[in-house]
Amino acid sequence: MSSADAAAPARWQPPGYWPFVVPALVVVVGVIVFPWAFTLWMSLHEWKVGAAPAFVGLSNYARLPTDPRFLDAVWQTLVYTALSVVLPLILGTLAACVFHAKFPLRGFLRGVFILPMMATPVAIALVWTMMFHPQLGVLNYLLSLVGIPPQLWVFHPATVIPSLVLVETWQWTPLVMLIVLGGLAALPTEPYESAQIDGASIWQMFRHITLPLVAPFLFVAAMIRMIDAVKSFDIIFAITQGGPGTASETINIYLYSVAFAYYDVGYGSAIAVVFFLLIIALAAALLVVRKRTQGAVA
Repeated sequence: MSSADAAAPARWQPPGYWPFVVPALVVVVGVIVFPWAFTLWMSLHEWKVGAAPAFVGLSNYARLPTDPRFLDAVWQTLVYTALSVVLPLILGTLAACVFHAKFPLRGFLRGVFILPMMATPVAIALVWTMMFHPQLGVLNYLLSLVGIPPQLWVFHPATVIPSLVLVETWQWTPLVMLIVLGGLAALPTEPYESAQIDGASIWQMFRHITLPLVAPFLFVAAMIRMIDAVKSFDIIFAITQGGPGTASETINIYLYSVAFAYYDVGYGSAIAVVFFLLIIALAAALLVVRKRTQGAVA
């Protein structure tokens, strides 16, 4: 072999595993990449069902800041998400600490506690709709037993978001409990033994030992709950359809109304793109908080 042939670059050859990668790439492109590319394309067009699409550039996006209904939906989404993350985190952590202790029937009670996670959203919505009924609902009956006047719950703009958060908290607190419970089971016992020797109280051990050690698990639970809550649709739609009026209309509900009730596909696609960017921004903010918290703890 000549020196020129030896100096020539090796000819590229596809790796041997390439035939196994192609099916996965086809699925990713067909299920993820193409739908999002098509959504971006639609968001740049004025397209209502029954009419031909017309290119309008960024007009649909420019319309969003001047749409009061969209701005209200953004605010209601943020409030709903914040409450649906914070309350399950607090209650789930408390429940995990309770179920981490040893007591009779602990396994059975754990199973009962996670039952709400197993129910379908529509079934949950139907049950809670009956419980929220101002005249016939069991919640107002229970309030009457302690002398509290009946509430309108999901039938009043001021209480509809907290009422929906109550359903979300009831269903997903067990998920947070399971995640934190796994973290508690992996904690070392030496720090607690040392703290007991130093005379630390239960609250001091929880604040200075348990919380810092389970913080990574709490951030995982917060991330899962945030992504799930911000895109919540089935519970809200089945109970209120965004009402009364638009008091519980989140971005997801408004997007559905624009695209499938008003048949404005172009504007609905622009809302979908902005909604996706909002989810990314919230997830990134949570990751930044996690990084700074870990740095402070370190």
